[in-house]
Amino acid sequence: MNQQRVFGKLVGITGFLGVALGAFGAHGLEGVLSDEMLKIYQTGVLYHLIHSAALLSLVCANQKLWTSPWISRICIAWLAGIMIFSGSLYVLATTGIKILGAITPVGGIAFLLGWAMVTKIIKFVP
Repeated sequence: MNQQRVFGKLVGITGFLGVALGAFGAHGLEGVLSDEMLKIYQTGVLYHLIHSAALLSLVCANQKLWTSPWISRICIAWLAGIMIFSGSLYVLATTGIKILGAITPVGGIAFLLGWAMVTKIIKFVP
């Protein structure tokens, strides 16, 4: 299976989870979490869904773009960002374990690295 298809399957999973976790936060956690913790959770959902959509745009890109070695690196960075940034915010908000906030910036850096690498693929855009 080629990389584009693998990342396509992963995008389906991250998109599904983003919507499911967003719905759970809106319907299952309202009134359970403090307003502050709910806001932290919602931030995780926001970045999760934005980067799932960004990943989808890459997966749907033409084959010429996929000749760039940067595409898979961008996908990996954004997937890592979703897991580390959003994941740590989900766990922080639902458990109150504050130390998890210390790893959240690592996920933010992964998001930033992915966006910085986008500049490397522009020459592959028709």
